[in-house]
Amino acid sequence: MVGEARDPSGDEGPLSGVTVLDASRVLVGPFCTMQLGDLGAEVIKVERPDGGDQTRGWHPPTYGDSDESAYYLSVNRNKRSIALDLASEAGREVFRDLARDADVLVHNFRVGKTADWGLDYEHLREENPGLVYCALSGYGEWGPAKDRPAYDIMMQAEGGLMSITGEEGGPPVRVGVALADVGAGMYAAQAILAALFERELGDGTGQKIDVSLFDGQVAWMTYMASYYFATGESPGRMGSKHPTIAPYQAFETADGYVVVAVSSEHIWPRFCAAIGREALADDPRFAANADRVENRTALDRVLEPVFAELTTAEALSRLDDHDVPASDVKDVAAVFSHPQVEARGMLRTVDHPTAGEVKMPGSPMFFSRTPTDVRRHPPLHGEHTAEILRERGYDRAEIRRLREDGVV
Repeated sequence: MVGEARDPSGDEGPLSGVTVLDASRVLVGPFCTMQLGDLGAEVIKVERPDGGDQTRGWHPPTYGDSDESAYYLSVNRNKRSIALDLASEAGREVFRDLARDADVLVHNFRVGKTADWGLDYEHLREENPGLVYCALSGYGEWGPAKDRPAYDIMMQAEGGLMSITGEEGGPPVRVGVALADVGAGMYAAQAILAALFERELGDGTGQKIDVSLFDGQVAWMTYMASYYFATGESPGRMGSKHPTIAPYQAFETADGYVVVAVSSEHIWPRFCAAIGREALADDPRFAANADRVENRTALDRVLEPVFAELTTAEALSRLDDHDVPASDVKDVAAVFSHPQVEARGMLRTVDHPTAGEVKMPGSPMFFSRTPTDVRRHPPLHGEHTAEILRERGYDRAEIRRLREDGVV
């Protein structure tokens, strides 16, 4: 438990001693619990006996010559797996045993399902009042949409993100990663940490957390929502451009693209000097950012031919020499050969029993005393079932009976 004394040596993550019961699947829940696992929590992943986490079957691609889904491997490190049939009363009783000792429970069953099973917060807190119970869903546990199915692409569309993503006049575009899932997972992890902190400062009582993908997308509208509230007009798609900063966008070069961010008036004259157009700094149409935004079309007509004559490397060299924020557009291969990725340890590897050496992005959270780490490979389906049950006091005969009955 969190409040127990711990080794002050600093070689364990900040959540060392916290037990997390993860009955979630797909991406939103596993991403949340992977973050907790990176922080040192002991994460027990509960999977169905018949196939387990459905993302195990989301392939190609698989990793190497194995049948391991690259998708599944991406968000399930630092966990142990128990195969458990929650559709059976015997399986639910085992789950209750696990929940009695847990600090945190995370699930993303459809709204009302855990109550049907007697595994909702009201039931589980009777025997574990300190439990922090996090329910993840598409739309949350109340409201007219609470029973609707939800997937990331739907949430990006319904939550507004796709209305502002893509080229002007073009079709709506989904962000290339499952951003609604990842965002809700991050909000869930943040809420869990806050609830654990409140529990420690308070009387030791846990609480229930309700996080939805839809709410997360609505919250992520941030300044785009503010623009609508201020003007009464919904922002539209602008490609890589910014509605209130110019130039702040990608320009096509002779051999690719370069992104520039002229985010302050101090940068503007440096930018003009970098591209050899010093006179633009004194042009009244572009004197201040508000002028450049108002005259964006005219500014683009001036800048686009300039960048079209330069290679990406030439453009970056000039911009870097004048301290103008700029970048090329890197693909994933280039990202993971970036020297900054190497310096920060953002490419990690872990040995896997069937997939061999598995590479994955590292944790972006760095602590001076309690570092994050990749301690466990993404588990095989039910890899730790017997081990976890033995730790909870089940003897060999009981485990064998549960296996014979198809409960585990």
